[in-house]
Amino acid sequence: MRAAQDQAKVERDANLRATIRDRHAEIYDDPSSPVGGNPRGDVTIVEFFDYRCPYCKQTQPMIETMLKEDSKLRIVYKEFPILGPESVYASRVALAARMQGKYVAFHQAMMNTKGKITEDVILKVAASVGTDIARARKDMDAPEIAAVIGKNLTLADALDVEGTPAFIVGDKVIPGALDLDELKRLVADARHPG
Repeated sequence: MRAAQDQAKVERDANLRATIRDRHAEIYDDPSSPVGGNPRGDVTIVEFFDYRCPYCKQTQPMIETMLKEDSKLRIVYKEFPILGPESVYASRVALAARMQGKYVAFHQAMMNTKGKITEDVILKVAASVGTDIARARKDMDAPEIAAVIGKNLTLADALDVEGTPAFIVGDKVIPGALDLDELKRLVADARHPG
């Protein structure tokens, strides 16, 4: 039984690597995905997240630390609102904030927001980082914003991402929260493979 499980894991990992290779541009270079850190960084962390996910919020300080310590690190944010209507609303506001150049500030503020996430809380966070709320309310209903979220849901399905957070570093998909040492190791492995 153990051998069968090990073989299934090997096959799953090989399939995921093939999917990452085949969909590399969609994962790492999709112009509709917000980017943080160094846009020309030599290693990219892709994060699928939900603003209502406590594990995503738990990993946010680690991501911020990595970005401060490693000036060659790039992060691609994949809005993956799977925890209900407020999650979808937050993703739509985030992408509307991006149209105003406020995405990263909104993202960090939302991830650091404690307590119940409601539409009012989301709009207060957006306003607190300088987002024009009237414009954001209009922009968040744009078809291209729904398309970004739809693309991310489809991509997550292809990558067997079922929950949040999930990370892609190099050719690896890592489900669940990571600790700082593990993330540093993944970045080092991606930077110096083999």
